[in-house]
Amino acid sequence: AGLSTGQRVVTVQKGPLYRVRGSHITLWCTVSGYQGPAEQNFQWSIYLPSAPEREVQIVSTVDPSFPYAIYTQRVRSRGIYVERVQGDAVLLHITELQDRDAGEYECHTPNTDERYFGSYSAKMNLSVIADTLSASMAPQVLTHTEGDAVELTCEVSKSTAQHTHLSVGWYHLQEAGERRAEEVLTLSKDFVLRPGPSYVQRFLAGDVRLTKVGNTTYKLSIGGVELSDRGQLYCEAAEWIEDPDETWKDISRKQTGRTSLAVMSQGRDLSMDITAAESSLSERDTLQLNCTVGAQKSSSRHFQVLWLLNGMEVARVDPHGVLIWEEEYEERAKLGHLRAFKQSNTVYVLTIYEVGLKDNGMYHCSVSEVKTPGDFHSIQTKLSSGIQVNVKPIGYHMRLSVSTSTPQVMAGDALVLLCEVQGATSPVSVQWWHLPPQHSGPRVLVATMERDGTLSLGNAYRNSGTRGSLRLEKASSGAFTLVIPNTLDEGDSGRYGCKVTEWSRGQSWTEEGETAVTVSSMAGLGLHATLTSRIATVKYGQSFELVCQVSASYTLEEVPASVGWLFQPSPPTGHYHELVRVFPSGTVAWGAAQPHFQGKAQLTKAATSFRLHIRNAAAADEGTYQCEVEVWRKNTLPPGQPAATTRSNAVGIKLVLPESKLRVATKESSVETVSGADTAIECRIMFAQNNSQFAVTWYFLPLPLADATPLQILRANYSSILEYGAEFSSPAQKSRFLSQRVSSNVFWLRILSANPGDQGRYYCVVEEWLWLVDGWYKLGEGASGNTMLEFKLPGRELPLEKTNRSISAREGEEVTLHCLLQGAHLPATHLSATWFRGEESRRVRPLLTLRHDGAIEYPVESLARRLHLRRPTTGDFSLTLHSVEEGDAGVYHCEVQEWQQQSKGKDWALQALAHSGYTRLITIPP
Repeated sequence: AGLSTGQRVVTVQKGPLYRVRGSHITLWCTVSGYQGPAEQNFQWSIYLPSAPEREVQIVSTVDPSFPYAIYTQRVRSRGIYVERVQGDAVLLHITELQDRDAGEYECHTPNTDERYFGSYSAKMNLSVIADTLSASMAPQVLTHTEGDAVELTCEVSKSTAQHTHLSVGWYHLQEAGERRAEEVLTLSKDFVLRPGPSYVQRFLAGDVRLTKVGNTTYKLSIGGVELSDRGQLYCEAAEWIEDPDETWKDISRKQTGRTSLAVMSQGRDLSMDITAAESSLSERDTLQLNCTVGAQKSSSRHFQVLWLLNGMEVARVDPHGVLIWEEEYEERAKLGHLRAFKQSNTVYVLTIYEVGLKDNGMYHCSVSEVKTPGDFHSIQTKLSSGIQVNVKPIGYHMRLSVSTSTPQVMAGDALVLLCEVQGATSPVSVQWWHLPPQHSGPRVLVATMERDGTLSLGNAYRNSGTRGSLRLEKASSGAFTLVIPNTLDEGDSGRYGCKVTEWSRGQSWTEEGETAVTVSSMAGLGLHATLTSRIATVKYGQSFELVCQVSASYTLEEVPASVGWLFQPSPPTGHYHELVRVFPSGTVAWGAAQPHFQGKAQLTKAATSFRLHIRNAAAADEGTYQCEVEVWRKNTLPPGQPAATTRSNAVGIKLVLPESKLRVATKESSVETVSGADTAIECRIMFAQNNSQFAVTWYFLPLPLADATPLQILRANYSSILEYGAEFSSPAQKSRFLSQRVSSNVFWLRILSANPGDQGRYYCVVEEWLWLVDGWYKLGEGASGNTMLEFKLPGRELPLEKTNRSISAREGEEVTLHCLLQGAHLPATHLSATWFRGEESRRVRPLLTLRHDGAIEYPVESLARRLHLRRPTTGDFSLTLHSVEEGDAGVYHCEVQEWQQQSKGKDWALQALAHSGYTRLITIPP
């Protein structure tokens, strides 16, 4: 059964397949994940090599007019047909493969889903090859005596282009008309010798062998033939090919002609049979018994025959045909009431006229072979089987009939048998027996009721724990019932007989009758489970329900049944865990592997359907589910072995998040500030769900913007925990960039003491988070529009040296980069300076800032130990770089700003600024 995730999947037998011309082939096709009826329809088409784009329709399970004309006749005559294996699986049969059947086969399933989703067809290739297998053996008629050695040879060859294996076997038929052959010895396709069941011991003893002689000859050797070997022998060869699914398929089989083998006995072929014209007689009737000797060449052999009654000799006939009566029978023989004679050398007759009650009993005859008629020493002796003769007194009218009210039952049901006796004038004993199906052995005693009512059970029925406590009752003077409360399996089928014996005047007379009963096993009666779900995609927090529909060929409500629910998490782990099992007693056992289901799952049962209802679906509930149903025979409960078990198809449940309603303002804007001032960038949420929480990430696009990569400044998650990006992780940067939630839907990025290096575009990315059942889940995200941060420059420019320079420094040494203010600055003003690395066309990064209050900041912490601002005079802001490294090469410049306090206690305002010229530093290896 396929994975039902709401997506239809059609699977066809894997190709390419190679099959021989003229063979009967099958191709399988299944569908899973479908909606609609359990019985799906299938349509088969072919794309011929001569027109690989053109579909040629072959056969359909729903449309009789589907086949194209070239296939119509073969479909009507069942040369091509579809066998339905189950509702969603079929086999395509081609009974006699033709060359024109080669091509690409397509299996298509018409849509029964609410919408098209998945695959509706699948294809595979079939190649038709010539049948090159041949097997031959010269037909012979062989006659051997027991113990002779016999050898037979078989020629087997093939010339198939594909890689194939051969198997060669010998088979035996007891009689010419027998259909079922017995395997003697086979060399399998895997080069293993495998004897048939009747030849295992002889194979192990080395008496039966199969050898390969040369490339094509296979020889069967029997060291000493036995009487059981007589009949017909033939050789069968099979050619095997490995299919793409790694299974081996026999693509051709050939049988040779048959060799007849006659096996003569070495003098041990004697047999004896006894028959009676009628074995149930009344007084004064005539009894005739015939004894027949079975022997080869009997006319030239010498036999002596004895007649026996209840083991005692009645008469004998010697090899000359002379009759000798036992003493107690001589008088009756003289009166003509007894007669015995030799009809031929193999047929002997005993006749009793006007039988009496004393002639009741078991009759046998015995034959002894002697070398010569007068020889007293016998070569061999055989005793016939016995025949029971019942002689009833005149006026005896006992009759019986046997019937059952339960001729067809399910394993576990009770059997009720009735034996009705009429005409008995004396007390009777009753014996019940059973003969299982296909059982040639003796009848099995079930129970006995003696004349005095004493009950006894047969050995097989004494344990009340298996079939229950048997009841044998006398319902009325002539009615006897046998009740077997709990049948086991098909072995309780067969014939049940009642044997009644009437006793009178020291004699007994017996009548028998029987009736047939069929006991069906649950395992063979189509227990099947189908698992469905109305929805395959479930939102977090929603409920979903799985329905396990069970069908069987018996009334499910009348037998004990348990259902287990199995689960495999997503992604698959390779095996299923048992979530819960409901036993017939109603006991619920929860599995330990997935304990979270216990508090949220509800189990119900209605008639033949079992339901699993899951509330508040969460991520841990996503995966595939199956149900497993076990049934027991009536009157049998766990922990006993269930009578039948079935597992349903798999159904996939996928969890999806609620749809995000988040909308973030995307309008472009700009903010103007001055160097050193504090400023803020706004991020506004236009719409979101009421109970959502937000994570906000701020990004910076530095100038110039043409090829700038966004830099993450910081992220405030839904719990307001801050995480800074790599470029802004220094203490100086962290102290200048802060995220602040101003209201429920407005966030600010606050920039303290902004400097020209902060100039560029800013935007935010908002993530919407929601608490669902068992944790926080991200529903979606949205990005704002860009906000341009621009700086308002003062009108006065400081007289800063603007000469561009290029200097070299050896790695490991130190170098000084100059930044000189020419002329004095205004009184009551303070100066600040910032050194930058980078060119205008690329990202410019601040290295060091001297604030107007004298504090120094290092935006790049790793450089702090190597940077030194010398400042020998008020206007000299030269930077010394210690221990020059190869990576220090680049372009440097400084920016100097002049600040003045507006009045005492007021903020400082920028009055003027200037940028120095550019200094290019070239590093030289040591």
